[in-house]
Amino acid sequence: MTAFLIADVLLKNDEWVPEYAKHVHIIAAKHGGKYLSRSANIDVLEGKPLENTLIALIQFPNKEAALAFANDPEYAPYSKARQDGTESRFQLIDDTDVAGTIPYLAK
Repeated sequence: MTAFLIADVLLKNDEWVPEYAKHVHIIAAKHGGKYLSRSANIDVLEGKPLENTLIALIQFPNKEAALAFANDPEYAPYSKARQDGTESRFQLIDDTDVAGTIPYLAK
């Protein structure tokens, strides 16, 4: 079942960004991950805006692959740098429909 990692990031300092941006997509790819977006172009269409600078969306073949990426020792120093330089939230969702009314999604 496909899994999506959603990273909601508020930059506190950007010293870590160049190395992170250069390497982390390669580590994600090692686990079958593919960035669908890593964007600072955030338009709030409804509701109160979150405090964030960018949002990244990474698709993985399954939850296990996403967790393998997040726990990869090669990723650890980049994760620490991101955590030290941001307020961020990583969320993992799958490709299901909780209501079960969308025919092309599993319930």
